[in-house]
Amino acid sequence: MAKTVDFYLALPSPWTYLAFPRFRDMAAKAGATVNYKPFDLMKIFGEIGTKAVGQRPPQIQKNRLNELRRWRDFLDLPLNLQPKFFPVDQKLAARMAIAARQDGADIGALCQAILAAVWAEERDIADPATLKAIADAQGLNGAALLDKADSGKPAEEFDRNTQEASDRNVFGAPTWIIDDELYWGQDRLDFVARHLGV
Repeated sequence: MAKTVDFYLALPSPWTYLAFPRFRDMAAKAGATVNYKPFDLMKIFGEIGTKAVGQRPPQIQKNRLNELRRWRDFLDLPLNLQPKFFPVDQKLAARMAIAARQDGADIGALCQAILAAVWAEERDIADPATLKAIADAQGLNGAALLDKADSGKPAEEFDRNTQEASDRNVFGAPTWIIDDELYWGQDRLDFVARHLGV
């Protein structure tokens, strides 16, 4: 029987970017239903006491860059270790993605393109013009989605996703929950694949 995956993602997260192509491939092979749930990771960090990247000890920051480099090279994905537009406010991008989902779109490709904009293309996902161009390139109506993103419903869903993440013990991104089993981190994708039977 096909599984349902709740995927809690942060659009500025390099680890979510690294995970995205592999996860989408395995979900497609498994015939899984994916509920993409953009959420406010920084709010979760504040609740649980996790420091933002720039506030972490230098040893941890250095190791993070080393790990990103290793995974970038291993996965053969383009990734700027210190992109021009990071950290970046993801809220408008997240609301736009949610607006697309509310309109019935499969937002996997859109989220992947937004992540690539940050980590591979040196683009500012807090800029409405950038987001419009990204959505248009995915065959969506970027202007209409941005208009809807500024309305209440996408913001309400973003807040619900964040509260739900907190209630379900999500503490980082990417996080997948399948059958109430939580998997955190792109380096846990082998376990996600096993759970999905692929």
